[in-house]
Amino acid sequence: MNNEIKLLDCTLRDGGYLNDWEFGKSNIVNIFERLVSAGIDIIETGFIDSRREFDENRTIFPDTASANIIYGRLDKGSSMIVGMIDYGTCPIGNIMPADRCCLDGIRVIFKKQKMHEAIDFCRAVKEKGYKVFAQAVSITSYNDDELSELIGLVNDLEPYAFSLVDTYGLLHKGQLRHYFDFACAHLKPSIGIGYHAHNNFQLAYANCIELLDDPPTDRTLIVDGTLYGMGKSAGNTPIELLVMHMNSYHGTGYHNSQILEAIEVTMLDIKRKVDWGYSFKFFLAASHDCHPNYVNYLMDIGKLSVRSISEILDSLEGEKKLLYDKDYIRELYFEYQKQQCRNSDSVGELMTSLKGADILVMGPGKNIYEQRDRVDTYLSRNRCVTISINFIPEGYETDYVFMSNAKRYVQLCSALNEQKEKSKLIATSNITRTLGEFDYTLNYGELLDEDALMPDNPLIMLLKLLKEAEVSSIALAGFDGYRETSVSNYVNPNMEYSYSMEEADNINNDTVKGIRKLGLASPPVFVTESIYEI
Repeated sequence: MNNEIKLLDCTLRDGGYLNDWEFGKSNIVNIFERLVSAGIDIIETGFIDSRREFDENRTIFPDTASANIIYGRLDKGSSMIVGMIDYGTCPIGNIMPADRCCLDGIRVIFKKQKMHEAIDFCRAVKEKGYKVFAQAVSITSYNDDELSELIGLVNDLEPYAFSLVDTYGLLHKGQLRHYFDFACAHLKPSIGIGYHAHNNFQLAYANCIELLDDPPTDRTLIVDGTLYGMGKSAGNTPIELLVMHMNSYHGTGYHNSQILEAIEVTMLDIKRKVDWGYSFKFFLAASHDCHPNYVNYLMDIGKLSVRSISEILDSLEGEKKLLYDKDYIRELYFEYQKQQCRNSDSVGELMTSLKGADILVMGPGKNIYEQRDRVDTYLSRNRCVTISINFIPEGYETDYVFMSNAKRYVQLCSALNEQKEKSKLIATSNITRTLGEFDYTLNYGELLDEDALMPDNPLIMLLKLLKEAEVSSIALAGFDGYRETSVSNYVNPNMEYSYSMEEADNINNDTVKGIRKLGLASPPVFVTESIYEI
């Protein structure tokens, strides 16, 4: 290969993660033809995945024969046309000989653990006449010895190109140069080198420019981008920026007007329906060198402050960081929340003051206000100690506020400080106070129900405390139960979680089961309507 730079567009493949590859037939054709007209060197048309049925509206197809149906009659001009296979998702039998296919090349992505088998698969693809691209995903998971081992396999294969794939957008300039220069130093000159960036740190374009302005002298450089940056996680390098840079600083003749037309005609409408680009979640994942699904899991719980999420992510170890494991992160979450802590010395005082008392527990369900007449009537007829859970009910006087949710505490800490003379604060040990100490601190781990679907259900945790305190009676108001997300569950929309109907039903059933399991001396009285009534 001579020294040259090629731009590769992978909108129809990487962008498909966001819309399940359903661009629509007319959009697929328009994007493809605009990229050809723009003079983009390499166009990636989609995934070849035997698990999916053929659909002319989607850019994921079961075999190369299906690619022919979509693209075979389109003029590809001077562009190289390629497809992608995620190793293990498509048998070699689904790949027809290259001389019968519209695809010029096939890119094969693979994880480090599968490098040997994947390179063997690449060899079989190459034998069918295709230009083969070996794509090492999560390049940051490789140390130098492992990368050297992979490059040895790649040199033996001698594909068209070898690509560094920064799957989670973790690379900064120095790290990028290390991986890139190491690969260039050890790859055969006949093998091109590619770079695929993601924008978790807003560095995708900057990193691409770093390589474009200092390309290798003995091989082809291939840099990936997508229209408007559309792509998985935080998105990719916008191809329109790469075209602009190449035309301005390298004297190329790409037709950016065609790129901009494709964005206006197709991408802007797509972006109104699905979003991509730099985001807080993907930044947080990248800053901890971990899989974004770990952040999604912890944030979806809705009970953790960002500080707590960061501390849990810091505890991820080794290769687990980039290989998402739901059971692993769930275990880390509960281990973190359990932070061993003795009940504060004042808890004995709390238990004494609650013993024999009639308790009204207030929750943040909408009925706490919508059925206020019931609550007022109950309070007028009963001399109660009032305790609210993870919120401050407006218009009510509360003797105690029970906090087990670190995120809610951060949201409420100013209001809690303002009314500290009116209400005493009971907090579990997973919460860190901004200033001073809580009135009462409880060992979080001792209040959990490890067998429950939601082991740290705040209502069950408080009821467990009240049982231990030997209170006389318990009444509940504002514990409406969960409904699907389309129905508001809370007095404050900022408190809402995202649940399907099935998930809501499971949580409701789990809560009822948890109340029964406590074996309270007498079941709680529901002052307001609740799905939990038993």
